[in-house]
Order: sequence, then structure tokens, then C-alpha cells
Amino acid sequence: MRVGYIRVSTIEQNEARQFEALEKHGIDKWFTEKLSGKNTDRPMFRSMMDFVREGDSIYVMDFSRLSRSTKDLLNIIEQLKIKGVRLISLKENLDTNTPQGKLMLTVIAAINEFERQNMLERQREGIAIAKREGHYKGRKPKLLENFKEVYELWENGNITAINACKTLGISRSGFYQRVRSWRKQIDKIKE
Repeated sequence: MRVGYIRVSTIEQNEARQFEALEKHGIDKWFTEKLSGKNTDRPMFRSMMDFVREGDSIYVMDFSRLSRSTKDLLNIIEQLKIKGVRLISLKENLDTNTPQGKLMLTVIAAINEFERQNMLERQREGIAIAKREGHYKGRKPKLLENFKEVYELWENGNITAINACKTLGISRSGFYQRVRSWRKQIDKIKE
């Protein structure tokens, strides 16, 4: 069976280019998802790995669709080899069953991982510059109209912090940030 795996990193990205390229190869079964490739904890990827059997072939646009980590990619290749599943990458045009193919795969995976690290570094630098210039303020805080009521219930011991977080729909760290901010506002009013 010919299996096609398509992955884009975000909901905004379009998978049409990958679909069009793989469609020419007579794919019998498709697995598509919109999640980061930073690790292998992806539902459709897991489903595909469980689905494939000996003699199947997995088609991907390029190896970075499977993983951005060299270690993860090599583990995936090893799992597929044990299962007797062939992996075909259109962009790299490599046979992962030969020693030369495995060497090239390692080099390509390392380059992909390097590119991802560089992209993240550029992103961090861009955010730092934007913050310094006053253009980036971070994510806007979630508007919590009922915070005062929930805070008072929590402050008086009527509910736990966990219940307060659930009621407000925020994390514990977010809740305690709000508590500190709220208390500062109250202290300013008292002064």
C-alpha cells in the first residue's frame, strides 16, 4: 500500500503543495495534520506508524515533514526498517535502505534541525528588538470579567486555586500572576 503523509506546522499554512506532489504517486491512504514537527507526539503521525505494514511505502514531500530532530528522524527510519516499510522522500530522492541513503538522511536531518534552531533564534532576536523598540507587548491578557468574584471566593477559602483556575479558564501561573496584579491594585487604592 502507498501511504502519503502531509504535515504543515500551523493552521494558517496550506498543505495543497504537498498533496499535489504526492498525489502523482497513486497514494492509497492519506495522513494529514497541522502540527509542529519538533517531536513525534502527533496523532496522525502515530496513526500512520500504527497503520503501515510490511511491504507498504510511505511517501513524504521531504524528511522535515516527519521530524525536525535528527535523532527522531533516525528513530523513525529504524522503526520503519524493522516493520519492513519503505520511506520515499520526493525532495531528497533517497532510498533509506542503503548505507549511502542513511548517511545522506543523517546529513539532511542535521541540516533541517540546524535550520529550525536558526529560525527559532531569529524569532527570539526579532521579539527582543520589537520589545526594546516598544512594538511587542506579548500576548494580550485574557479578559476575565468574573475575576473579582472568583478571587474573593478563593481569598476567603471557599474554593481552591485549582477550582479558581478552572472557573476562570486559565493556568495556575496565570491565576497567581493575576492575584499579584490585583493585590498591587488594591494596595495602590489604599495608599
